[in-house]
Amino acid sequence: NKQFLRAKIKPFVLRREKREVLDSLPEKTEIMLECPLSDKQMQLYLTVLEATKKGIQVNKHKRDRLNMLTALLKLRQVCTHPDLIQEFNGLGIESAKFEMLKEKCEQLIDEGHKVVIFSQFTSMLDIIQNWVTSQKIQYERIDGAVSGKERMNRVDRFQTSDDPMLFLISLKAGGVGINLTAADYVIHIDPWWNPAVE
Repeated sequence: NKQFLRAKIKPFVLRREKREVLDSLPEKTEIMLECPLSDKQMQLYLTVLEATKKGIQVNKHKRDRLNMLTALLKLRQVCTHPDLIQEFNGLGIESAKFEMLKEKCEQLIDEGHKVVIFSQFTSMLDIIQNWVTSQKIQYERIDGAVSGKERMNRVDRFQTSDDPMLFLISLKAGGVGINLTAADYVIHIDPWWNPAVE
């Protein structure tokens, strides 16, 4: 049944598996950039961490595991950009990671590269998009709010343009068969804890 079904739908499904294109792909080079938190960001991180520890000591029920996951998420957000947490949005606390990202993007664009930037937080993509727009850097963006047809239009523009540009993608929206072979750099703003998803 599986073979029969595969034969019937094959003319309608355009899909290349990694093993089919592996020979044409260049070697992957991973560069890990360590980014120490700014002083104010570190103070905020330690404050959230301390509040989390107190919350765990006070609440030892099973249902409070969800609070632990929420706390871990907040700690990840503080490390990415403090403005991602509503309570700290607009306080002007600098994000060391965002400053490094801006520096790297400017350098790569000046060198004529195309760059894909992944984040799991669409609000982080909003922050990046605001900066990119202010710098008049060309970009495309895909997140869960973009329709299938528009996704393909944006991918096509990125793929066919000769200009250096950025492609902002939410991690989940990017994991459904998008091929961005025109990009020569990929940046994960907030690496996912599941490498298979990443």
